[in-house]
Amino acid sequence: MTVSTHVRRARIHVTGAASTAVRPLLESPRRPARVLAVFPAGIYLEVRTDLEPSVIAVITGAATRLPNSVLLAAQLPHVTLGDDASVGERVIELGPLSLSVRRWWDPAPPLGRIDRARLEYAATRLSRPPEPPLPGLAGNGAVESLADSCAKGWLLGAVTAAEQLVGLGPGLTPSGDDVLAGLLVTLRRLGAAAGAERAVWLADWLAATVTFDARTRTTPISATLLHCAARGEASPEVTAVLRGIAGGQPLEPALRDLHRLGHTSGADLTQGIAIGTSAVLALSGPR
Repeated sequence: MTVSTHVRRARIHVTGAASTAVRPLLESPRRPARVLAVFPAGIYLEVRTDLEPSVIAVITGAATRLPNSVLLAAQLPHVTLGDDASVGERVIELGPLSLSVRRWWDPAPPLGRIDRARLEYAATRLSRPPEPPLPGLAGNGAVESLADSCAKGWLLGAVTAAEQLVGLGPGLTPSGDDVLAGLLVTLRRLGAAAGAERAVWLADWLAATVTFDARTRTTPISATLLHCAARGEASPEVTAVLRGIAGGQPLEPALRDLHRLGHTSGADLTQGIAIGTSAVLALSGPR
């Protein structure tokens, strides 16, 4: 007599906390996904959907808490590139892991009000020559044109420069995208805090420009982060710098922490924040 056995892989049930940026996707009906990238502290999933963000980062506490992240207090499962997963109904099924989202965190907390004196100080501080690592596009003409056009509130020039920067540079998050992400978040959140309506108006137009066809022009991960930045959503390191500019916490330690992110991502984001801060100052009008 032949006895056949079927060994079923045991499910590991854990809970996690997710960014509200991915709440619409997590609360929608379940959709198939695939493993896009695997790192020691994070796994990126690309979900088959028209919703944005379409890439979710499942991370541990050791990873940078990107605005599209779901944080779990457990070990990541062993998966490989291209493995199947599913996302929806507040659950992520990933390998043997069944991750239920029970808590949410805000990737775009309000800054409160900021006065012109603080903007002037921050713009002066951020205009200093950068320390290594230098931004990946240091000296690039499109970046310089973007900064000049934003400070003047010249929409055509800003849009033209931004289109040149989408997807520019190597890596999962090209330098051009990181500069644009830092700029978009700063224009929207710092502009709102300073009451600079023209800066928020500029953020709206630039956001529409860089997200329109981001999926076809840059990496899936970077396209998702551009969609998040378009809504003012960012990592805690970026938010800490904005709070430092607004006077809510010390600026220098926040800048150092941001600058250390990635190979040049931190420097690139800082460059975008500097462009945005100068633009908010210029567009907020006279005293």
